Amino acid sequence: MVDADQTYLVVGGGLAGAKAAETLRTEGFKGRVILVGDERDHPYERPPLSKGYLLGKDDRDSTFVHDLHWYAQHDIELHLGQTVVAIDRAAHTVRFGDGTLIRYDKLLLATGAEPRRLDIPGTGLAGVHHLRRLAHAERLRGVLAALGRDNGHLVIAGAGWIGLEVAAAARHYGAEVTVVEPEPTPLHSVLGPELGQVFADLHAEHGVRFHFGARLTEIVGKDGMVLAARTDDGEEHPAHDVLAAIGAAPRVSLAEAAGLDLADRAHGGGIAVDASLRTSDPDIHAAGDVASLAHPLYGTRLRVEHWANALNGGPAAARAMLGQEVSYDRVPYFFSDQYDLGMEYSGWAPPGSYDQVVLRGDAARREFIAFWLSEGRVLAGMNVNVWDVTDTVQQLIRSRHQVDVQALADPGTSLESLLP
Repeated sequence: MVDADQTYLVVGGGLAGAKAAETLRTEGFKGRVILVGDERDHPYERPPLSKGYLLGKDDRDSTFVHDLHWYAQHDIELHLGQTVVAIDRAAHTVRFGDGTLIRYDKLLLATGAEPRRLDIPGTGLAGVHHLRRLAHAERLRGVLAALGRDNGHLVIAGAGWIGLEVAAAARHYGAEVTVVEPEPTPLHSVLGPELGQVFADLHAEHGVRFHFGARLTEIVGKDGMVLAARTDDGEEHPAHDVLAAIGAAPRVSLAEAAGLDLADRAHGGGIAVDASLRTSDPDIHAAGDVASLAHPLYGTRLRVEHWANALNGGPAAARAMLGQEVSYDRVPYFFSDQYDLGMEYSGWAPPGSYDQVVLRGDAARREFIAFWLSEGRVLAGMNVNVWDVTDTVQQLIRSRHQVDVQALADPGTSLESLLP
């Protein structure tokens, strides 16, 4: 039986929002739980959109966090296809686009992020795509299949995780692929040149063409359709479709208009939250892609856009909303699958933060673990086609212990033996 005296409102119908609503119920909250999402689909997970679902290996239903009936069964009120346009912090209300006002006792903002747009001529053509939502993936899956059938060309702007995963999917369908990237290697800002080259070689072996050190300046079309993509160094690439994969921006307009503190761009932007995921308003929390966390482990602000952060951050915020003691200090984690390469990455090692990269295993066979170190301490680790090591890698990161670098590089030495 729902007690209507208290209302906890979750704005954002993604994984973080859905897991927060679920946790409120599993932790025994008896009040109203309202979950608002601006998409017509009920909450789903995003990794399949550039992996199994895009490849045609997973069906649509497999993407959803819960089936639609689950929400009613757990007395969670779903408002789908609704946009929250304003927060009145003094009145403790939110206003929907249709004018509806809902009062809250506690509010969670899990508004996520949105794809960054190419600011160049030609982006209004029919063959220009982004990949963030299930509807995007549905459309793109059909596009890739058609390109494969017709020997068509896809140009991808950006060699980050989304760009590379879509490139792998496009080659799976048989499409021709060119990736345009301003940095000298893929994933340069995440992995650095040492490991970025591994992914450049992987994709080149599967027929992907890279154009490094360049940016798109124009998408050329005729009768509304894409014909080519031009770059700032004078090159022109034939294209039937173009994917903009140049990153995502946190959706902070609602929080900003409400006067909540935001993180600066140097920390990735986003809504500033403390270790309990509380914003500058004690009755408002934030989680998932939009939250910039004062991270207890790293001593700085981090905004993490990956699945694991939504999966774990939503429940952590829900517990904090219920008054539980929360210190959200998860080691950042993400994974990727491209062709026959599977990888997991744990930690945080931005450019300039590390002084050494140590490889353990056989990089030529793409069966190895890479470690990013600073003064002998492990900042991050990436296991490539090596499994069941993530927990130990994260323990090494958490320990902040100086390791024996030779032993770290030696596959004959157990990782567990390097823990303090």
